Parts: sequence; C-alpha cells; structure tokens
Amino acid sequence: MSKINFFIEDIKFSFKNKPALREWLEAAAKKERFKIEQLNYILCPDRFLLNLNQHYLHHDDFTDIITFDLKLQTSNSTPQTLTGDIFISIERVKENAKHHKTTFQNELHLVMIHGVLHLCGYKDKTKEDKNKMREKENYYLNLRSFL
Repeated sequence: MSKINFFIEDIKFSFKNKPALREWLEAAAKKERFKIEQLNYILCPDRFLLNLNQHYLHHDDFTDIITFDLKLQTSNSTPQTLTGDIFISIERVKENAKHHKTTFQNELHLVMIHGVLHLCGYKDKTKEDKNKMREKENYYLNLRSFL
C-alpha cells in the first residue's frame, strides 16, 4: 500500500497521474525535512466537508480543504513524519479555479500542497503567515514536472 492514498466520497472523480502526484508530494515533504508516513486525500462534495467543518471545527461555512494531523493521535509516529487526512471539496476547488482564473487541476494541486504545508507546521491565520504559505505553495507548484 502506498504512503499517499486517494479516496473519493460521494462524487464522481478520478485522479490523473497518481504516481507523479505522489512523487511531487513526497519531494515537497522531503524538501521541508519531513517524510510522509501516511497521507490520505479524500475528495468530497461541499456538504460532506461542511459537516466535518461543523462537527470537528465548529465552523458553519464552506471551505475547500480541511487537514487533520493524525500524527498527534498516534504514539508511534516520529517527529519529522507526516500522517494525516486531507479532505478537499471538489465544488470549492472548481469555484475557486473559476474565481482565480486558473485551471481546475492547478487549483486542486494548490489545495493538495496547502494541506501538506499545514502538516509541516505552516499556518495561515495572520497576514504574515498567509504570505509565507502562499510563497511556499507557489514554490512547490512551480516544481511540478508532470503538467
């Protein structure tokens, strides 16, 4: 079983070029001095992610991504490993791509790397943190060789 898994929940979708996606995500984690222990991407509809947002984060709004750091819940993980579930709303990604005048695939990759960066410890609550996150996202998006 791969360290990076892709799941679909209540939508029709299929990932393109999974091996290249895995390689890109592992390389990004490695560049941040982390090793992926297990990473699950779960693509879902808005309503599914809204339910998670309400239940676990007590937020009552739509979002494109929710990242759960599972390393915090497992005692056998080492400090420099990434273990997590990353839930992504396909509907939000489509809408964001349209809004930002980019492709769906580019926006999907953006939120995928955004989740990895959160697991690496990057935050996005303050303006300074958002700028650093954006800088890192753009850096890793530019490293994709499979597009």
